[in-house]
Amino acid sequence: MSLLRSLFAVKPVEASLSADNSLKRTLGLKELIVLGVGAVIGAGIFVITGQTAAEHAGPAITLSFILAGLAAALAALSYAEFAAMLPVSGSAYVYAYATFGELLAWFIGWNVVAEYLLAVSSVAVGWSGYGVGLLHSLGLQIPDVLTHAPLSFKDGQLAVTGAWFNLPAVLVVAALTALLYRGTQQSTLFASVVVVLKVLVVLLFVVFGLQYVNPELWHPYMPANQGGDHYGWSGVFRAATSVFFAYIGFDAVATAAQETRDPQRNVPMGILISLAICTVLYIIVAAVLTGLVPYQQLATAEPVATALAAHPQLAWLKLLTQVGAVAGLTSVILVMHLGLSRILYSMAGDGLLPRFFGAVHAQHRTPHRTTLLVGLVGGLLAAVFPLSLLGDLLSMGTLLAFSTVCIGVLVLRRTHPNLLRGFRVPAAPVTCSLGVLVCLFLLMQMNKENWLLLAGWTVLGMLIYVGYGYRHSRLRKSR
Repeated sequence: MSLLRSLFAVKPVEASLSADNSLKRTLGLKELIVLGVGAVIGAGIFVITGQTAAEHAGPAITLSFILAGLAAALAALSYAEFAAMLPVSGSAYVYAYATFGELLAWFIGWNVVAEYLLAVSSVAVGWSGYGVGLLHSLGLQIPDVLTHAPLSFKDGQLAVTGAWFNLPAVLVVAALTALLYRGTQQSTLFASVVVVLKVLVVLLFVVFGLQYVNPELWHPYMPANQGGDHYGWSGVFRAATSVFFAYIGFDAVATAAQETRDPQRNVPMGILISLAICTVLYIIVAAVLTGLVPYQQLATAEPVATALAAHPQLAWLKLLTQVGAVAGLTSVILVMHLGLSRILYSMAGDGLLPRFFGAVHAQHRTPHRTTLLVGLVGGLLAAVFPLSLLGDLLSMGTLLAFSTVCIGVLVLRRTHPNLLRGFRVPAAPVTCSLGVLVCLFLLMQMNKENWLLLAGWTVLGMLIYVGYGYRHSRLRKSR
């Protein structure tokens, strides 16, 4: 019984709030919105939209984005309440520690680590597709063996492609790792410039692309099912699960709470504003994209550029879109990298990971060791694995984390009813319950191979917890 009590020991909310903060508070509301939009608008618009339309949903990809956006919005409300109440680094991991206890906090934290790590690597793969396309437009060529993953993943099977490794994906991760090593403020300044550029490109694509949309390409709006998750309602639901990872940017806003000025006000507003902006843009872009070319032609590494290439009058916009996509995906990698290093920093602060992960650079005041480690592992994954596999696993980790946060709001309402809340989820019992149900429904759309990979990651995490975290937990030592 004492073992069970220790495994499910809850970290007091007061302990999280009073924790020493070695990180510098430099971020305001504008910077948080930039972080959120910078993370959300990226691979979802420029890569995943076209690929999931071609393989799963057809023009009904807009329904998939609405369904995924609903799940994200329900979770975002819960994140906003937690972020206003616990304005510290760590996001879903910290929230789970305060509500469900150490074991489940570790489980969620470990899955959030996978979520962000896979985000870094999967978006780097998408960046590579547009980067290579941009170089091709400028008359420069990189050998195919250096621009593709040596493995492919389709219908639950890994296969060898003959490529060596994805060099551009490795290079962009390395460059952003160096930038983040220097400091958060410099990184967000860079992200601000990039976000303005990519939002401008997205708006230009919508405005000028609408003039060439052929409504006949939207018929049939939902292609007949061809077996499994290829089209029909099953395809729409499967596509919703795949595109869900495009919404995880607002989560990164919560991870930056400990480096934010007036976090009780700015973090909830940053989460909700950035998500609202991005959801509207996603749905509109999906409709325009499937109206420019037959959806079957969008299964490429750069589907937006592919759609524009079919219309010679938009050749100028194709080049600009490639530039915007490269810039946009760069900011996504940057924000995901930033978020993961802060989560590892929080877990090390609780003693569940070695002190190596909690080290802060004496001059730059950044968690420099975790920044380098994330860059190394993320770059290796991007070099070897394809976007389809990385994206699906990323969505699974995200959905698990979101479900936990929704439940956590209800738990903490009961256990700490008088705790100061700068933001409260409206109609919490209904809103949070719907959030859990929608997230679990989307999780059920994954195939068994992805579940096996997630199980393997979980087993590895439990081994680390048993071998190190359980014995070094600061909460356990204090008790």
